[in-house]
This record gives sequence, structure tokens and C-alpha cells, in this order.
Amino acid sequence: MDQFNQQDHLVSPKKPNPKGKFVSSRQRTMIINAYKSKLEANPEISLRQVRTLLSKELGIGITTISNTITEYRNSKTVSSPNRKKIFKNVTDKVDDFDKEAIRRKVHQFWVNRELPNLKKILNVVTNDDTLPKFSNTTLWRLLKSMGFRFTKRGRNSALIENNEIRAWRRRYIRDIRQYREEGRPIYYIDETWVNAGDVPIRVWNDTTVTSSRAAFSQGLTTGAVNPTGKGKRLIVCHIGSEDGFVPDSLLCFESKKNTNDYHDEMNGDTFRDWFEGVLPRLKDNAVIVMDNAPYHSVKLEKIPTTAWKKADIIGWLQSKGEVFPNNMIIPELLDIVKRIKPIYSKYAIDELALQHNKTVLRLPPYHCELNPIEIAWSIVKRHVKTNNKSFKLFDVKNLLVEGIDKVDAEMWKNFISHTIDEENKFWSIDDTVDELTAEHTTLVATYGNSDSEDDDFNYLSD
Repeated sequence: MDQFNQQDHLVSPKKPNPKGKFVSSRQRTMIINAYKSKLEANPEISLRQVRTLLSKELGIGITTISNTITEYRNSKTVSSPNRKKIFKNVTDKVDDFDKEAIRRKVHQFWVNRELPNLKKILNVVTNDDTLPKFSNTTLWRLLKSMGFRFTKRGRNSALIENNEIRAWRRRYIRDIRQYREEGRPIYYIDETWVNAGDVPIRVWNDTTVTSSRAAFSQGLTTGAVNPTGKGKRLIVCHIGSEDGFVPDSLLCFESKKNTNDYHDEMNGDTFRDWFEGVLPRLKDNAVIVMDNAPYHSVKLEKIPTTAWKKADIIGWLQSKGEVFPNNMIIPELLDIVKRIKPIYSKYAIDELALQHNKTVLRLPPYHCELNPIEIAWSIVKRHVKTNNKSFKLFDVKNLLVEGIDKVDAEMWKNFISHTIDEENKFWSIDDTVDELTAEHTTLVATYGNSDSEDDDFNYLSD
């Protein structure tokens, strides 16, 4: 045994197999041959020892070594798909509902007139069993992707959303308040999913805000974040107002991709066709609230970018009646594009609504609590999960329709009232942020404009 270990100690580790690259069948066969050779040389060697040695010699991860040997011992064969793993970053792994919950926790510090920093946020997130667990660095990256920045004075620092999101939220609340004062009908659109295998499971509710706890007791909590099974799934889209769900406006179809994100199933054409059919059913001069999903935001026409060829940029500008010297270079041409872009950067859905005397109002990112239809979906889903006995898609669809019928106008009025409370809370939070950060006049870093991510992390951890 000692002689074997000494010989193996002299073997130089091979260059590791690239992360994310699947090990081919040929490599797996090499693993098995090397495994057999080790056993012949030393029948007493343990699996733990041999996989460590093979990993060093072959440059392949211990887990892959172990899985390959186990597969061979069970089936006497080895196999490998000819493809690469897709590694998601933290922004893709964490869904919108969890991002919303984390944003709420940051906001609650401001409500309590306490400056939030990374350590405090990590602590409250870690103590919430309904949220994913993060390291300090991963949570900071997630917060940055959600548009948070921080201010610093002395050794104090505070998390704060970037100016764009705060201004967007402020404009949204100001606009929707004005529309209400004008007496305009307001409709809310949202998409969700229902699984054939849905059954009652534990759901999260916000324990940091009293109104959310009250909402939970009344059945107003948000439903399950991720699909509860890999079976067949229905993708659902609907629209409602204080009068209830709009009759004959349900869009429901079977999922084909079975991915974790139901947004993958919808596209601009599908949504536009449905939206065009819904518009005549809405009251005149209505306001339609929706989020910023890609299929809601298809541009009426493509605008030149740095990826365009020079001839195409010139052609686009000329089609808009722009006159410019023939010797302009691409950056100069793009400057002209930037100047006139607001005139032509329009959404197809918005223009379609205007043709029917309707106005589209878009929610700020990660603010689904400002859409009362989310509460309606939680009730519909609970009806499906409670009564789902057959786990067949046809029956689940019938339960979905039953659940929608249960959500009447009186319930919708309560949902909207709850949402108005959330709007008022955000309005107050923004005022508080300005007040408490007035003393923090030294802006150390902003999202997307930081000299060092490590510096950001260190400041926020103070």
C-alpha cells in the first residue's frame, strides 16, 4: 500500500476538464479502464481513494469519476450526452417573486427608519425559510442586478434602489393616481401557470409587513413561486378590473417546453393576437396596467444599434428623412439615431391600444405587488390545488375556470384597495429614503458605475 501511494504521489495532476463541459463516452471509457487498472494493481484500494487518484491523473472531477464508476458497476456500460451544461447566474436562478420578497425586506428597514446594509439584509433573508440561501457576495450581486446601489458616510452605508427604478416607480404611482382622479377605468393584465400535478403546498407570505399578514388571513397571499411538478402545464393570461375578470377574455394553452419560466411559452404574436381581441371588450378611455415582459414590449420597428452595418444605418436614417454628410462614420450616425430614437422607439402593444382609445401603463420592474391580479391568481390557484384529484390537464383547466368564476367584483375591489395601500407605502418609503439619506451626501458607488465590485461589497458589509 505504501509503495502504491508513493508512486501515485509522483503523478502530476492533469489540466482540469473545462467547467460545464460534459465528459464524453471516450473519456468515461478511459475512466473505467483506469479504474480497473488501479484495482488490479491494488485490490485493497477503496473507492474513495481510487476516485481521488483518478481525478488527479485524468483532470476530471471527483463527482464525475464516482458517477461513471457507479453507472458502470450497475449497468456494465458508460454513456455521455454530447452537449454542454448551462450554468445560470444568480439573477436567472432567483425568480421574480423571491426578488420581490427580498426587495420588501430592504424596504422594511426604511419603513422602520433604519439604514439597511448587506449584513442586515443577509441576516433577514437567511432567517426566512421560504427564501433561497445566499453567500454575502452572491446576495450583493443579486441586489445589484435588481438595481440597488448604496450611499456611504464615514463607516455607515445604506442600500438604496438606483435612481431609474425609484423615478419609474414614482412616475407610475403619480400616473395611476391621476388616472383614478380622472375617473378612467383601470384594467390589470398578468400571466401565470397551472400544473396538472398541482396540490396544496406551503406558500410564502411577507412577514415583515402587517398588511400582508392580514392579506394572508383573508386569502390574499401570493401562491407558489415555482411549478410544483414536471407534468403538463397550462399557461394562462387574463385581464380584470374592479368589475371582476373581463368576460370571455381568458387565454389558456398547454405548455410545450416545460421550462421553469412560463414566460418562455409566450411570444409577441400570441400576446398581440389575444390583446387585440380583448380591447373591444374594455371600457372606453381605459388604462391597461401590465409588466415589462418581453412579449409586452415588442417594438413597432427595429432601431439601429452598434451591431448594424453602416449601410443599414444610413438606409434607416434616410427613410426617416434625415439629411447628413456622406463622410460620416458609424459613431456619428448612431448619434443621430440616439437623437431621434424617442420618436420611433414605440411599442406595438401601446400603439394598438391607442388605436382603441386606451392607454398602456407599465409597472416598474420587480413590483408585482402593485398588480392586484396577482392576488386573484393566488385564489384561483388555491382552488385548483385544493380540488385537483385526477391530475389530468382537462380537469385542471375546468378547475381553473371555476376558480376564475369564484373571484367576483367585490373581491377585486378588495384586491385593488390592498394594492393602493402598497402604492401609498412605496410613496412614503421614497420620501423616507430622501429624508434619511439627505445627510449621506457622499455617493460612493452606483449600480453599473462602480470602480470595484469588491469595494462595493466591503462598504455594504460595514
